[in-house]
Amino acid sequence: MTREAVVEPVLPEGWELVVGCEVHCELATATKLFCGCRNGFGDEPNRNTCPVCLGLPGSLPVLNEAAVAFAMQLGRALGSTVRGSVFARKNYFYPDMPKDYQITQYDQPTNVDGFLELPTGARVTIERAHIEEDTGKSTHVGGSGRIHDASYSLVDYNRAGVPLVEIVSAPDIHTIDDAKAYVAELRAILVTIGVSDAKMEEGSMRVDANVSVRPAGSDELRTRCEVKNINSIRSLGRAIEYEARRHIDLYNSGQAPRQETRHWDEANGRSTSGRSKEDSEDYRYFEEPDLLPLDATADEIAAIDDAMPPLPAGRRRLLTDAGVDAASAVILVDRGHDHFAAETIRVGGEAALVARHLVHNLPDGPGEVDPAALAALVEMESTGALSSTQAKTVLAELAASGGEPSAVAAAHGFEAMDTGELEGILDDLIAAHPDEWTRFVEGDRKVQGFFVGQIMAATKGQADGKVVNQLMQARLAG
Repeated sequence: MTREAVVEPVLPEGWELVVGCEVHCELATATKLFCGCRNGFGDEPNRNTCPVCLGLPGSLPVLNEAAVAFAMQLGRALGSTVRGSVFARKNYFYPDMPKDYQITQYDQPTNVDGFLELPTGARVTIERAHIEEDTGKSTHVGGSGRIHDASYSLVDYNRAGVPLVEIVSAPDIHTIDDAKAYVAELRAILVTIGVSDAKMEEGSMRVDANVSVRPAGSDELRTRCEVKNINSIRSLGRAIEYEARRHIDLYNSGQAPRQETRHWDEANGRSTSGRSKEDSEDYRYFEEPDLLPLDATADEIAAIDDAMPPLPAGRRRLLTDAGVDAASAVILVDRGHDHFAAETIRVGGEAALVARHLVHNLPDGPGEVDPAALAALVEMESTGALSSTQAKTVLAELAASGGEPSAVAAAHGFEAMDTGELEGILDDLIAAHPDEWTRFVEGDRKVQGFFVGQIMAATKGQADGKVVNQLMQARLAG
């Protein structure tokens, strides 16, 4: 007898996870936020620079209109209120920001009070989605790759001044799966509306997770730590779990975490201390004197709403309303196959079978098969003209070469087997395996699969498994 694997809960009993995410997404503009330098990834270091993004004395910022339009479009996609906004200087010194401050938005951001709907139906509040400039990229050479034990550091200013939107969620996330789903859904929206390529591996989308824990049933917000350097959704899940368990271990030992920024080490599966977490007053914000306030008109917002493409949540809802199960709808939308599925269902395809074929048998897309052909194939399968195995064979040929399913089935010699012939095969199997049949009659339904498999083998896959199951149930009733 084998033991079933025991799945350890993510957190020990009695504890609840509390997570808020700060997601930085670079906007896909041709040039930077405040200058005409190229906004591109992978160029030779420090090639895309000028006096403005290098912070040289006497240089002045000029706002990129396309970046503002993208930011407002993202805000509306997140259900936010788009309002008048003001740029501010966030003062701090790091070598990757040579002018010693970052131009961002503080108390008057462009987008506020939005939300994100997850595939589970959960909603995460978006507190703000504000515009700011990105920093340059520092590379610490030697030691662990962190600045404290590096031999020297290199700075690439190509990224300095690239337009960003920072999307700040409320601490509404309470499971790792929801945290991962939140980032995946946000990435899907960014790509759908075309404001960012959202490539985490290239840094155009970066996630910081604010993690804390509390006793289950409590509504308090305990000390949080911000975990940085997360470059994939898988890493996000690992980082949150590690940090939450670290907090619980501290509480259980009579200590408490301190508010700080920590860096995720993917290779070693742990977070390491970075610096004490600053509060807003540490940055000495004040209004940026070289930029005018922004104001969005009602007509501009209405135009954005009118041009908004269908978003992932709405696309999933269309499929589930048509009869597709929720899990399949998520997969189809993620793969971009939902429009094909919806059209196939519209022209008569049974929703469950259409989704099954697209999810399991056409993972790379429909290929050369068109919606009408898939709907016809599904009809042949649902009426018993083709078994599921035969339908899969026909579908593979349709996807590769196109054509009509009836013609492809005829070319393969696929015909629905006569029920009487199946009855005879079943009689022979019962005679050959009386013990197994007795177990089936006595209620051991696991044996049913044995008989179905034997009949499928005897008929070289031409039997319809659904019909075989019906024949066996009829024998029990008789």
